[in-house]
Amino acid sequence: MSKIGLVIKREFDSRVKKRSFLLATILIPLLFPAIIGGMIYFAIEESKNAEQQKVYFIDEGDNFTFENDKKYAFEKLNISLEEAKTIFTESEAYALIYLPQIELAKPEGIVMYAKKNPSLQASSYFENKIESQIRDLKLTESGISEEELENLKTNISLSTINVSDDGEEKASSAGVAYGIAYVFSFLVYMFVLIYGTQIMQGVIEEKSNKIVEIIVSSIKPFQLMLGKVVGVASVGLLQFTIWVVLIFVLSSAVFSFFDLNPADMQTAQQSMSGMNGTSQTQQMVMENSKAGEILNIVYDIPYAYYISVFAFFFISGYLLYGALFAAVGSAVDNISDAQQFTMPITMPMIIGFLGTFMFVMPEPDGNVSFWLSIIPFTAPVAMMARVAFGVPAWELALSMGLMIVGFLFTIWTAGRIYRIGILMHGTKVNYKTLIKWVKTNS
Repeated sequence: MSKIGLVIKREFDSRVKKRSFLLATILIPLLFPAIIGGMIYFAIEESKNAEQQKVYFIDEGDNFTFENDKKYAFEKLNISLEEAKTIFTESEAYALIYLPQIELAKPEGIVMYAKKNPSLQASSYFENKIESQIRDLKLTESGISEEELENLKTNISLSTINVSDDGEEKASSAGVAYGIAYVFSFLVYMFVLIYGTQIMQGVIEEKSNKIVEIIVSSIKPFQLMLGKVVGVASVGLLQFTIWVVLIFVLSSAVFSFFDLNPADMQTAQQSMSGMNGTSQTQQMVMENSKAGEILNIVYDIPYAYYISVFAFFFISGYLLYGALFAAVGSAVDNISDAQQFTMPITMPMIIGFLGTFMFVMPEPDGNVSFWLSIIPFTAPVAMMARVAFGVPAWELALSMGLMIVGFLFTIWTAGRIYRIGILMHGTKVNYKTLIKWVKTNS
């Protein structure tokens, strides 16, 4: 086995055999469903056990009525606002709503008094209640009945079909694409930073323990750095592969538990009258055509394509950033000294992550989205988001080509820093020093 291979094996074995790796690999795929399930459970329980809160209101125009519900009990006060404020402050009521005499064309002066900042949900709830009644008053004033207004409304469900260059049609959904873009972008961002930081910490630890001085006596510093980077990358790929398999198995178990078969679901989607052979659960789901449409889209997602693209951008992005983290680790003596160098390294990735939400997801084919997905330092995150919405093959190929050039350049640059920095102790390093090391030939 080559020297680089031995380093890769050492890095791989030392991390895979750790209990923390085994726990994270097995528990994380189970943790996310458990957290989501727990949030849903507690939300339902909170809704069931929520205490009804009193809300006072003053209606000077005598135009509004509020019906009590599970959360709020409304009580009208026929007194002045100042007197109502006194009663409100001395009570345990949640809020006091003041409704002055208003003009329907321009309702102003409506105020809600609360003892603390109300939640966004509560504010929206009261706004909708008041807006609904103002709307009813306007209808009455205009002589339009509620029934006539409802007859004028038309709700449509716009289905989206993607048409490929060869004419193949496939159902799509902006919501599903948005979800895929978020998940894969976040995974690339998280994996690259987590495993890149692990390399830096490992290099600093070996350097501080003087172990590296023994190692470099039998292997070139560049070979050592490359072995470390590839070794940790292989750990990340193994962990991700196990997560994909576990999530697939768990998802299949869920569909099996609810007896949701993809083939039967598609048949039921095509003909609601032909439900023969479908389960009761499937029929219930298919009664909601939107839910059935989304399920079919999820089933038709090209998972192999997405996972392949993810694997490339994870590996290339990791090699690009991992080499830089290794270089930083070799240049400093402790973690605190590394802070001044890690921020410039992580900033492009953060810009790419934020840019994904600000530009790529709202407008995947925009100019900013294009450049974010092409520049190697931001491409791992941004291109993964664009792929979910569909990206021209030449742009994907260009991004991949530039990523290869990018990580080869950073590995070369980091290697020149690593070969000198790994044997330096007690030297105060700055950016000028790093540039000097890169230019040094010997």
